[in-house]
Amino acid sequence: MAALKLKKFSFDKASNMKAHRTNHYNSSKLILRRGQEFKVKLYFNRPIQKGDTVEFVAATGPAPAEPDYTLAVFKLSGSKKGNTWMAVIDSSSSAEVNITIKSSSRAPIGPYKLTLYISSKNKKSSFKLEDIILLFNPWAKDDVVYMKDENERHEYILNDSGIMYYGLEDYINKIAWNYGQFEEGILDTCFQILNRSLNYQEDEVLDCSKRYDPGYVGRVLSAMINSFDDEGVLEGSWSTKYPGGVDPQDWHGSVDILNMWRKGGYKPVKYGQCWVFAGVLCTALRCLGIPTRAVTNFVSAHDKDANLSVDSIYSKKGRSMSKDTLWNFHVWNESWFTRSELGSRYGGWQVLDATPQELSGGIHCLGPTSVHAIKEGDIHLDYDGPFVFSEVNADRITWVYYDKDLKEKVYTDIETVGKNISTKAVGNDERIDITNSYKYPEESEKERAIYLKAYKKLKEMGILKKNSTEMRGIGKKRRKKRSGFDDPDEKKEKFDIQGRFELNSSTKVGDDIQLTLHLKNSSKQSQPLKVKLSSSTIEYTGRPNSEVYSDDATLTVPPKKEKKLDLSIRASDYEEQLTKFNLMEVVALCELKNKKKMLVRKVIVIERPPLDIEINSSVFVNNPMDVEITYTNPLSTVLNDGVLVFGGSGLVKKTLRRKVPKLKPKESGRMMVEITPYLSGSRQLTVDFTSKHFTAIKGFHKIKVVGEGEAHENGEAHEKMEVHEESTGDNEGEVYEEGEEYEEGEEYDDGEEYEEDEA
Repeated sequence: MAALKLKKFSFDKASNMKAHRTNHYNSSKLILRRGQEFKVKLYFNRPIQKGDTVEFVAATGPAPAEPDYTLAVFKLSGSKKGNTWMAVIDSSSSAEVNITIKSSSRAPIGPYKLTLYISSKNKKSSFKLEDIILLFNPWAKDDVVYMKDENERHEYILNDSGIMYYGLEDYINKIAWNYGQFEEGILDTCFQILNRSLNYQEDEVLDCSKRYDPGYVGRVLSAMINSFDDEGVLEGSWSTKYPGGVDPQDWHGSVDILNMWRKGGYKPVKYGQCWVFAGVLCTALRCLGIPTRAVTNFVSAHDKDANLSVDSIYSKKGRSMSKDTLWNFHVWNESWFTRSELGSRYGGWQVLDATPQELSGGIHCLGPTSVHAIKEGDIHLDYDGPFVFSEVNADRITWVYYDKDLKEKVYTDIETVGKNISTKAVGNDERIDITNSYKYPEESEKERAIYLKAYKKLKEMGILKKNSTEMRGIGKKRRKKRSGFDDPDEKKEKFDIQGRFELNSSTKVGDDIQLTLHLKNSSKQSQPLKVKLSSSTIEYTGRPNSEVYSDDATLTVPPKKEKKLDLSIRASDYEEQLTKFNLMEVVALCELKNKKKMLVRKVIVIERPPLDIEINSSVFVNNPMDVEITYTNPLSTVLNDGVLVFGGSGLVKKTLRRKVPKLKPKESGRMMVEITPYLSGSRQLTVDFTSKHFTAIKGFHKIKVVGEGEAHENGEAHEKMEVHEESTGDNEGEVYEEGEEYEEGEEYDDGEEYEEDEA
């Protein structure tokens, strides 16, 4: 009887990828999730008999080896139990054999070559099977990224669009972002990002072997999404001009950025800021199978000194000149996985941040940082605990600098930092507040106890000197906002004057801004004051841009009375100076009779006119739909260069741009645009109104696209109007028989460096 040989094979791509929830990827490759079974049909020249040995080899990386778990050798037999690669016969009919293969839930992710080896009648031969791509698997209980809730898995893995939040803690706005992790070429690009990292360049074999760990993969990606230390994806810029690149506000999703990086020869794309870095990192992590969400922290501290406090510095005229910064908001990512190296209680959500801020291990990356560790003050655990703790819970120290050698501390605030930490809800577009996952309630004894614990950890880590007495706001009793020096045993002096700003007008762009400074005297004596008023446009990072108003006044506030100072900031003074998020800071620096300083501060948002988006027809896949956009010129001058930009995964394959007709000052216009959805399901259309004279005005609209054969909500059935060629989903192929003989114990080296397919 002839030796056993493989004639052909079939990997039922359509059913396997549907079972693995990878059928959303726009790819010709077989994409699977680790730790989950998939089906294969093998067609032999005859039935398998006793004495025949059928063995599989799965190999990934440049030098596959079993000790590195990048090479798996497993026979066609055995049980489905265990956490290793295995192959089991389901059924056989003559020479046709149906088998189930299961990968290990700890296998490194990446492209794998599958090879079949047969030993029969003293002959040995090998046959190349289908190449596969293996991803993390939140549906597999043995995988460290496992999530119990199906709705969460859908939101944090399968949802290809989302919302991020920006603005102020008391004025929260939202921006739509198209992640597009299933779009053509994106998965290949994500592996190229890993393959171009410093880790891979230093030791490609070790790097590939460590890709079983989502924490490792996440940390590498957090470094590679920014370009500070390598040829990463995005170059950051926080200036007001963006030469040779794109204003970060003009991005509406990750796909254009990742495609530009790949097609541009892996040169950094210009430019990104925090929400852009977070959007692209979220795309890469979801694409590889790691549950991820975008998180916004309002009043986010950037603690350069690693002392759990930030210094807000103002000149004697009331202008900000800080080195430490308080960002009005900062966006990062959280990914879900266990941390066995830290202990079970530190698993769950982990902070990963691709925005280049401070060095971590010598490069600009951040995380993974256990959110639970931050809440409990365990900042000594890997990675970057002190920095993340400061972002959400640093104390704010306000100083007045008279010159480089003379400064005065005027205020300590232990409650300002880390407000309304926000993320998109599961299954809808509502905002949820997750502040309590990062810290205990402000004004609670527990919160200060944790702060003290974290401060002591800094000393133990050698970050602060052992004899340091610069503990910010720590005492035996909980203290609220306070002034003066922060020696815990020092008696605190309470100001007799309290101040606040009241906004009295609209904040729409083009309107003058009217405010009132209220100064209340709580003492029984008159209080003379010198007041310096200043207003500047500011970046979202809190850094000042241009001063647009200044004034000073001298007044006396009678005992137990209140005095008011009115100020008006003209639109003509601020309109051309606004930065991308339209923020202005108003400051009153008050000098009391005892020479003590009191600072009153308010940040306001200048509102742009909104976009209105209407869908004027039923929405079916592969059928045109009409989109009507209403837009308004926000300027006090004629607008000649307005452009509408359309995007959205499943709706717009290539970014669509439409120039709008000339608009008079404050004039509105309408435009009808035809778009043809190419994927069914819940979709998110983004529309930007752009001009070189103002930052992008953004809008978005959720759309339910009905698939072929599905019923619309109004009962209307979708009939297919065009014929489209589609693959059957069955990967059948004639066998490539390598045919060489091999000896027992020979190392199977069938792997090669992964190369992407150009889109």
